[in-house]
Amino acid sequence: MLVENLYAAGEAGAGAAGAAGGPSMLQAFLPLILIFVLFYFMFIMPHKKEQKKHAEMLTALKPGDKVITNGGIVGIVDKINENDDTVRIKSGENTTLQIKKSFISSKVVKQAEPEKK
Repeated sequence: MLVENLYAAGEAGAGAAGAAGGPSMLQAFLPLILIFVLFYFMFIMPHKKEQKKHAEMLTALKPGDKVITNGGIVGIVDKINENDDTVRIKSGENTTLQIKKSFISSKVVKQAEPEKK
């Protein structure tokens, strides 16, 4: 008897929830969709722009450019070998290094010095 009462109460509650129109599939996934969109615009899109800018900088390298490697070595591009994608840089008087092009982190741009009065 107790089981029959509980079963009847469960059916009545399920019918009422179904009639009231519980959350739809879109409403259930809407917060997840919004989080993904927010994540895309805050993290993924800026990172893609930065990668594209870095790739353009690497293709525009030419001998004589001053660069910084990922390891922090500062040097001047001496020769670019497009066959195996390596760059030879001079980092001292008698020091030359052969590195992969992708290990160059940035190009040093000289800033204009302010005029002295």
